[in-house]
Amino acid sequence: MRNKLKDIWVEGRPVLHGWLSIGNPFTAEIMAAQGYDAISIDIQHGALDYSAVLPMFQAMRASGVVAMARVPWLDPAAIMKTLDAGAMGIICPMINSRAEAEEFVSYLRYPPKGQRSFGPTRAGVVMPGYGLAMNDEILAFAMIETQVGMDNLEEIAATQGLDGIYVGPADLTLGTKAGRLPPGFDRQEDEMIALIQRIATVCRAAGIKAALHCGTPEYAAKAISWGYHMTTVSGDTRLLAGAAAASVARWRELTGAEPKAAGSTGNKGGTY
Repeated sequence: MRNKLKDIWVEGRPVLHGWLSIGNPFTAEIMAAQGYDAISIDIQHGALDYSAVLPMFQAMRASGVVAMARVPWLDPAAIMKTLDAGAMGIICPMINSRAEAEEFVSYLRYPPKGQRSFGPTRAGVVMPGYGLAMNDEILAFAMIETQVGMDNLEEIAATQGLDGIYVGPADLTLGTKAGRLPPGFDRQEDEMIALIQRIATVCRAAGIKAALHCGTPEYAAKAISWGYHMTTVSGDTRLLAGAAAASVARWRELTGAEPKAAGSTGNKGGTY
């Protein structure tokens, strides 16, 4: 089974990536139907566990979107079980050295290229031809989130079998010398932009892909111009909150009806 993201990159196009943090297959199905090239389930920080992950992959299948996941940690059990559920790419947090990157890659590949054990419970049923050929199709993205990771960036990027580096700007801000800054997406500070651009440059030199988690389409497009190959444009929780807030604000603007003050019952001695 061919990973469609590889074909997109061969054609010289960037990948539009979505993010799921709500453990619900209907939410996953809705997001998958919106035109993303790939969507990742956030097992690390999302409000979900493995019992939600598998039905979310099932719900996304009909759309044809490439299903991926961010695992909680550099843990072979979590990585292999997520792959067996059908993930076509794994994002692993807190990779700080080439040794950790090599360990991560080994968990995604069957022997002789790695140490993944065979037992693709769902993937082997719904993905025709699933087997050793998947060694060349599963994507491995290491997250660089600390000063140690930045110091070892070139060595990490040179890891054989690593497909890319995924940048989470919030943790990159907290974990580096720029940690005096508050965490968040779409960094505007010169020192953070320099770090983000450096990662893209190193990835390009190493022949791997650079991916960036963004909050807005505008910033994501800017990141593409910096050399990023995949950009995440927000996710289910932020999109839901943003759309709801905009709808509520517009209604109040049009009607002039302000919300009650906190603690007010609105019942001035009468009955309902």
